[in-house]
Amino acid sequence: MIPVLQFEPELLLRAQEVRVAFFDVDGVLTDGGIYFSESGETLKRFNTLDGHGLKLLQKAGITPAVITGRDSAPLRLRLRALGVEHAVFGTEDKRPAAEQILTTLGLQWSQAAAMGDDWPDLPMMRRSALACAPANAQQEVLAVAHYITAARGGEGAVRQLCDLLLVASGQYATLLAPYCT
Repeated sequence: MIPVLQFEPELLLRAQEVRVAFFDVDGVLTDGGIYFSESGETLKRFNTLDGHGLKLLQKAGITPAVITGRDSAPLRLRLRALGVEHAVFGTEDKRPAAEQILTTLGLQWSQAAAMGDDWPDLPMMRRSALACAPANAQQEVLAVAHYITAARGGEGAVRQLCDLLLVASGQYATLLAPYCT
């Protein structure tokens, strides 16, 4: 028996027109920890469920985009491996970065979802049709989120948003079917 995902109808309606999803990195795509090797190299831990979710979004015609205050070789490597083409690194001012991506894609804020966990994400989240936060986000972020995942950042929260967007787009079952034969 394949489990059926259930979301509130209002949430599905809000997510239905989303064509781009903006993601923060530290605390969303990762657990928020910053690890350093003895040589000073930055190390990050990514969740494979989240990665597969980003690939599924692309198959469904929803563009994943990353906007982050940091930049690192491991992050760039991970995004390249996932086929994420739209990313802005090293910016705390995320709204203009998101607006540039929207312009490039020919989309509006009404077609955007944004997932963040801390104050720099708020301007982007407040303008998006669907604002999302991992369970362990800051209180101010949780207060503006339309959807708060059960999972914490770096522990499958991104995948939960991806699943919501896939269900709302009507493509969840189609994408799942090949894995069920």
